[in-house]
Amino acid sequence: MLRKLLIILLVFPLTSCAGLQQVSDFIPLPTGVELPSTDIASGLREALDNGIRRQVSKLTQKDGFFKNELVKITLPEELKKVDKSLRRIGLSSLADEGLKVLNRAAEDAVKEATPVFVSAVKEIKFDDAKTILLGDNSAATDYLTSKTRTTLYQKFEPVIKKSFSKVGADKIWANLIQTYNKIPFSKSVNTDLTDYVTTKALDGVYKMIAIEEEKIRIKLSSRSTDLLQKVFALQD
Repeated sequence: MLRKLLIILLVFPLTSCAGLQQVSDFIPLPTGVELPSTDIASGLREALDNGIRRQVSKLTQKDGFFKNELVKITLPEELKKVDKSLRRIGLSSLADEGLKVLNRAAEDAVKEATPVFVSAVKEIKFDDAKTILLGDNSAATDYLTSKTRTTLYQKFEPVIKKSFSKVGADKIWANLIQTYNKIPFSKSVNTDLTDYVTTKALDGVYKMIAIEEEKIRIKLSSRSTDLLQKVFALQD
């Protein structure tokens, strides 16, 4: 009898652990109802879409980049010497304008390209929605970035190039670089600013989407729809 009791005591914890492992494979709501992966994916898309509507839209306004320290486009390393040299010879206003028009081009381009980002979010397929949902505070945005950045760059780059011309950045920077190259003993520069601003503008867009995703993850008041409330309750 004692021997049977010992066997039961030894086996019970093992079967209990197996049961717990089986339970851990599911992600139930607090009510005990499990959401399918398709609903979770829809919730993640809605969170990303909110990031575009609530946060990326701010970038399209005047000074949306220029006065937002989180995404403000500064000069690439090779042009910092241009900026420094022009200021040294009394051309600070020209240097200031050069920096401002880079950000103006990004603001204008994001306004025109916002539908591209909206479309990318709608079309994205989540390989493992549950894993992303239970990831860190920017997991969905990081996934969006990994799946869309190359394609969005190709679509965004010509928009940036057009915006450069629209806000006069191309002429201002041609003048800046020509002026710098005429300074005695200066080493000539010829930087691809379209590529640089395209990259930085995309960085800014993804960063602002991530900000909204984090709000939805950590603040119940940011979950503005039933779907967001149900889906993100799983990761609380």
